[in-house]
Amino acid sequence: MIYPSIDKLLNIVSSKYELVHIMAQRSKQMHDYNNYQMKKDEYKSYSNLGKSMEEIEKGLIKITKPEK
Repeated sequence: MIYPSIDKLLNIVSSKYELVHIMAQRSKQMHDYNNYQMKKDEYKSYSNLGKSMEEIEKGLIKITKPEK
């Protein structure tokens, strides 16, 4: 089972496509720069994608909408 659930994350992010995009960007940052916002033992997930989902759920990633 995925933690946190996609349903919880979709209350934070407007669409699943945007969620995937944010997760991919954050996962790449984690991999390339070894940049984590929590201590590694605080994450429940093993993969960087799961860790990025946890950061979104905890509000550690600020999601902004571009102005039109």
